[in-house]
Amino acid sequence: MDFRRFSKIYPFGLSWKNVVGRTHFLNNCWMSSLTYKDDMLEDKYIAKGQTRTFHAELYKMVCEPDETDLDIHIPAVMLPQDAGTSLEKMLISNSSVSVQLYSPTRPLVDIAEVFLWLMAVGTILCASYWSAWSAREAAIEQDKLLKDALDEIPDTRPVGSGGIVDINTTSAILFVFVASCFLVMLYKLMSYWFVELLVVLFCIGGVEGLQTCSVALLSRWFKRAGKSYIKVPFFGTLSYLTLAVSPFCIAFAVVWAVYRNVSFAWIGQDILGIALIITVLQIVHVPNLKVGTVLLSCAFLYDIFWVFVSKKLFHESVMIVVARGDRSGEDGIPMLLKIPRMFDPWGGYSIIGFGDILLPGLLITFSLRYDWLANKTLRAGYFLWAMIAYGLGLLITYVALNLMDGHGQPALLYIVPFTLGTFLTLGKKRRDLRVLWTRGEPERPCPHIRLEHQHREELDDNDH
Repeated sequence: MDFRRFSKIYPFGLSWKNVVGRTHFLNNCWMSSLTYKDDMLEDKYIAKGQTRTFHAELYKMVCEPDETDLDIHIPAVMLPQDAGTSLEKMLISNSSVSVQLYSPTRPLVDIAEVFLWLMAVGTILCASYWSAWSAREAAIEQDKLLKDALDEIPDTRPVGSGGIVDINTTSAILFVFVASCFLVMLYKLMSYWFVELLVVLFCIGGVEGLQTCSVALLSRWFKRAGKSYIKVPFFGTLSYLTLAVSPFCIAFAVVWAVYRNVSFAWIGQDILGIALIITVLQIVHVPNLKVGTVLLSCAFLYDIFWVFVSKKLFHESVMIVVARGDRSGEDGIPMLLKIPRMFDPWGGYSIIGFGDILLPGLLITFSLRYDWLANKTLRAGYFLWAMIAYGLGLLITYVALNLMDGHGQPALLYIVPFTLGTFLTLGKKRRDLRVLWTRGEPERPCPHIRLEHQHREELDDNDH
């Protein structure tokens, strides 16, 4: 059995005559024990080394600084699943097996991380422009209605805001408690069937997101179908375009769920995830900078606690265990974007959780809505600098992940200071901080009052 040589980690040859191999299949993972017989201690005990594989991915062996340092003199190796299968077959057939131990050298930067960075930034970019365009369209429509009804008291709510959810400081703080409870539940109840339930919930959200994005995009070309409605039992009033798109969205999600363990299933997961994130950012709004600051500050503490501090309470990082799906027999929970590491001999995926995109995205979409309503240019506004700050924060996250030699890092630890700090600094420097903090909208005269003033001026001119 030949292995590609990278760098030897065992200083002398390993003769298979002195090694007994035993393989086990536990939770869809191959467990292989290599037993090295010492001639002097053969009658007393057998020392064991372990090889663990998680499907096609190899997790790098790392130890925490405070863990017990054991005096072990046998090799511990990791094999991918296909190699484990071949090894087991050879052992069963009593074939002679030659093993070359090696430690693959992981590249400093994999192209998967570059694409994942582009996906995260691009998702927020698309969601921000869609949200800002919707807000500006609502403001224009409201101005038109007010222009036609000068004698009536206008409704101060923006037209089309019925589907928008504005979060407040209470809900922002409550988020930490609810998210923590949900994370602990995932950690304690993680199993194959629980992951199946999460897959179903993810598919429901993904279908809704994919349908919303598809209808919004196609309505540009099929305006009549997008504005024609029909009542559907149990679903209410739906447009003909929604009815036409829904079956394809449902079929897409079902096909992904059935074949989600194939090598290219990550494409479908990312499409559903991106559509879901964009839809949430379109529906859920941060009304002002105060709420955004509270939300991101709570998320900042939440991420640090469950990645680092939870090790003291649970003896392992709860966030990392849940993200990897170590106890489920699956490749992890579906609530994340992932891309396979293409040039990494260890294999696996580069991943980013939905929260690392959604939570900063709420503040960034708010910045573009403010810029458009205030008629600010790109450089004079806040959106450009918030996007740059987010991109830098995410980039620093990847740098820290590589420097920490495989130890998981909370992305919000780096993203929040960059994004929120940039926003607060610019707001204070430009003297917009008070308006951003409380109102969340640029100060401009009420369209009704402005139109009345113009109407009076026209009457005065006619009298003269």
